[in-house]
Amino acid sequence: MSEMTQSPRARREGRLDDPSVDLRTEPRLHPGLRAALGALGMDGHAAPPPLDRSADPAAVAEYVGGAHAAFEGLYAALPTEWPGEAPVAVSYRTESVRGVDGNDIALHIVRPAEAAGPLPGLVYVHGGGMTILDADNKVHRQWSRDLAATGMVVITVCFRNAWTPHGTNPFPAGLHDCGSALDWVHEHRADLGISAVVVQGESGGANLALATALEAKRDGRLDRIDGVYAMVPYISGGYGWPTDRKLRELPSMVENNGHYIDCEMMDLLVSVYDPTGENAENPLCWPYFATTTDVEGLPPHVITVNELDPLRDEGIAYFRTLQRAGVPVVGKVNLGLTHAADMSFRQAVPDAYRATVRDIHAFARSL
Repeated sequence: MSEMTQSPRARREGRLDDPSVDLRTEPRLHPGLRAALGALGMDGHAAPPPLDRSADPAAVAEYVGGAHAAFEGLYAALPTEWPGEAPVAVSYRTESVRGVDGNDIALHIVRPAEAAGPLPGLVYVHGGGMTILDADNKVHRQWSRDLAATGMVVITVCFRNAWTPHGTNPFPAGLHDCGSALDWVHEHRADLGISAVVVQGESGGANLALATALEAKRDGRLDRIDGVYAMVPYISGGYGWPTDRKLRELPSMVENNGHYIDCEMMDLLVSVYDPTGENAENPLCWPYFATTTDVEGLPPHVITVNELDPLRDEGIAYFRTLQRAGVPVVGKVNLGLTHAADMSFRQAVPDAYRATVRDIHAFARSL
């Protein structure tokens, strides 16, 4: 067959094209993000962990605790300032809510200091694979503040992580806390001065945001949610799948593996969130497995994914499920960005960060 008559080959990107590619050599990477990651020594291939889920649970817990500390340290070190920025004044307060499991849940409430009249309400659920990272850290506080400054009341949920220094809280502990927080916000709409309730989260927070909506439908509580905004959702639990299954279902796990985050590390988080694996295809644990029947009748959603993220394709898959079920949904792909960079790397990718904040506000205002 001549060169002119050969069938065209699909373009292969990232590690599907060259298994040795890393963020130093990834041509698609945003230049500001490349510089920021290089300054942090994070522009190489993210190292896989020295153990896997078959290791002793105490060793897994020790590794996950180290990952928590490392990401907390990263978030504390990330510069967030914008030249010439004049911050909008906001007010803060904390509420303590009793959860359905009898535990106390802290809610951090941020609102514009001078705003009048009902405002959209945003229930913010932070990332970290439902397992690590604190709700009240530098990045999450900045995110909540920036969203509130657009004219929203932001309620950040301090749900129980699956890992803590004092022990584990596997599924469904964190989901129960998000549901309890949602119920409290719904009951206090008038006191909070909110006109609508959007549940928003990134990564593991997007998992909990999507699962909170699925659980609300199951329990007849959908009147509590007006919309869901899920960024870079961590929803398959399939990070330890064999390579052939990843390539067949979610090839971004291979294409972008090691770009900022690593599938083997994420699989250890899965093993702490669902230790027995009995919920491996439970949509409330891993929304990727939701059917069109599960999602029919849900409120409007926005699903965003990032081009250079191992999780990209599972977010796209969930978008397709919502679309097939007739749920009003918008999907977006942020080109050149790694996992959650558009909310965590505020200084490195300011245009993407600002655009995301504006879009969340516009979505909440539209409901």
